[in-house]
Amino acid sequence: MDFELTDEQKDIQRAAREFAQGEFDRDLAMELEREHTFPTEIWKKACDLGFIGIHFPEEYGGQSLGILENTLVVEEFCRQDSGIGIALTLADFSSEVILRFGRDEQKRKYLPLVATGKAISAGAYTEPDHGSDITRLSTTAIKEGREFVINGTKTFITNGTVAAFFVILCQTDPKADPPHRGMGTILVERGTPGFEATELGDKMGIRMTSTAELSLSDVHVPIENLIGKENRGFYQVLEFFDESRIEIAAQALGIGQGAFDRSLAYAKERRQFGRRIADFQVTQHKLADMYTMIETTRLLTYKAAWNYDQGRIDPRLTSMAKMYAGRVSVEVADEAIQIFGGYGYITEYEVERFYRDAKIMEIYEGTREIQKNTIANSLIGKDK
Repeated sequence: MDFELTDEQKDIQRAAREFAQGEFDRDLAMELEREHTFPTEIWKKACDLGFIGIHFPEEYGGQSLGILENTLVVEEFCRQDSGIGIALTLADFSSEVILRFGRDEQKRKYLPLVATGKAISAGAYTEPDHGSDITRLSTTAIKEGREFVINGTKTFITNGTVAAFFVILCQTDPKADPPHRGMGTILVERGTPGFEATELGDKMGIRMTSTAELSLSDVHVPIENLIGKENRGFYQVLEFFDESRIEIAAQALGIGQGAFDRSLAYAKERRQFGRRIADFQVTQHKLADMYTMIETTRLLTYKAAWNYDQGRIDPRLTSMAKMYAGRVSVEVADEAIQIFGGYGYITEYEVERFYRDAKIMEIYEGTREIQKNTIANSLIGKDK
């Protein structure tokens, strides 16, 4: 058993760290945060250097690398800045559904746009009335001749107002019993008549990332926009979640590491009662606990990524990584604020923003409760 990264992986990790340190300016981050603006210029530079879509095949603009390599990039970006890191690493969100299940012409059309910084992608799965339960949908896609006609509403859609195209999970067979056996994933481009995206408004965190509600009213798309086989959309999305949850775990890992980095540096500099606060045992114990949780998260996240790259789908492992990483990012960021004291509550000192951005890690891509359901079902055999 070898826990060492390869030389190539270390180079990728180092390159991602140097890029983030050079481009993720703190003052710019605060400005983007205040204005709720996507970091467009940094995203384009990241695409030019091959960081976005690094796990795509070369023929589609990627580097033919794996989920572990993508994990290293995500971790380093979010470590340097939680807001910019999340925004950049979600710019290719759901494009993997096309990569894993799409036809060749769909891959050739859409994936290079994402990898080269010409388009941002999005996935639309959650609905106002169903939340985490994607086994039931109100959004329908009814076949009429050579078209699908889509009607419905999706909510909490990442990249909703900035994406150029969307992978939308729809009920393609309204008579299917159970309903999830009659779902399909369908590509819808922005600008299609009847499609509208509305920003949901102010959020606790991830303010550089768009979160929107989608309205689809008699949206006509050609049947060629169906991804993969008809009525297999639910299963495609479940498999995609096993990949995307590793990326969210990597985001959480990076946020936790970034909060810890700032806490350690501050503890060594800040003096109280004539001593560095790092010299007080209570601070030392906080740092020891934080570091141990982060390292445990790293091992679990890297294992989940490595396992996926071996061609194995293990929902239990990816759910454990996502659930645990999310909890650790929140706890570490919380302790970071405590170490900073009153300054930790001030936006200028960054850990306050890291804390706000960390909380979404326990909610999107399946709440921590959903992850526990997956883990428990695997343990007791319910899913069989």
